[in-house]
Amino acid sequence: MLTLQHVQLADGRSPLNYELGDGELAVVLGRNHSGKTRLARTIAGLQAPLSGALLLDGEDITQHSPGERSVSLVYQAFVNYPNLTVAQNIASPMRARGEYSADRVATLARQLGLEEMLDRLPAQLSGGQQQRVAIARALAKRPRVLVLDEPLVNLDFKLRESFATELREVMRQHGTAAVYTTSDPREAFNLADVVLLLDDHEVVQAGAPLDVYLQPANAAAADLMSDPGVNLWRDGGVLRGVRPEQLELQAADPADVAFPVTLLSVETDGQETFLHVQPRSDSHWVARVEGLPQGLREGAPMTLYAPADTILTFASPADG
Repeated sequence: MLTLQHVQLADGRSPLNYELGDGELAVVLGRNHSGKTRLARTIAGLQAPLSGALLLDGEDITQHSPGERSVSLVYQAFVNYPNLTVAQNIASPMRARGEYSADRVATLARQLGLEEMLDRLPAQLSGGQQQRVAIARALAKRPRVLVLDEPLVNLDFKLRESFATELREVMRQHGTAAVYTTSDPREAFNLADVVLLLDDHEVVQAGAPLDVYLQPANAAAADLMSDPGVNLWRDGGVLRGVRPEQLELQAADPADVAFPVTLLSVETDGQETFLHVQPRSDSHWVARVEGLPQGLREGAPMTLYAPADTILTFASPADG
């Protein structure tokens, strides 16, 4: 079990307290510069926290070097030894510890779909294959905790989706606790046992992904769990929000909430369409609808609708 006790990542920010159980996969979800990489490096021992302690199975490892920790770190860049074959890359942590096992190399290669590539050099692999090698090499160390710092960010969208599903299965097979950082809420839903929402080096909410999505603690939490971000407005002194995927072109129920807007622009891939709209002169919303709607005209007024029970209400105006 990995325990973060009052770990402070930045001056003036609230400390983090969290326990990562054996075999648990925690997704740390945050925007750029929210502290995700700093947290990953802190767990791996590459950076010291400003205050607090890290414990692994009850042992204080705060002052331990990276090599003294049973922690492996996988970066977003494809970091492999360029002059070693795939098999040699995977085996390198084992050889360093005097624990080489050809069977384990073969098992890791099979689990990560690298069986046919063991004799290749990293330069002969695709980006996705290179990241698989990096993950296999990290697992070869038999770490108690695997830290993955946005490992799929350099892969294309379709490859990210399929790889995330495979990665979750690999984690289950190894029973390794993992901390996975990302800015994509879809990865939180696909991978996480628990999601930690990180905003400006502080955890604003933690819990099961669906629970956090349905009951965000504040506007920052709601925005992090939305892609694109949640649409916000003031209703008197109350801050409210609606997610882009809850907005529709037609009312499904007489109780639906109507939003008169002006259509600014349209983005589509044929399966999904993003409508950039303006409800007021000082605001910009996004609606995400299925398919390719017809008859839309940029600059024209239109009305969007959302079920009343999907409107988010935040407890304090300060949440905005």
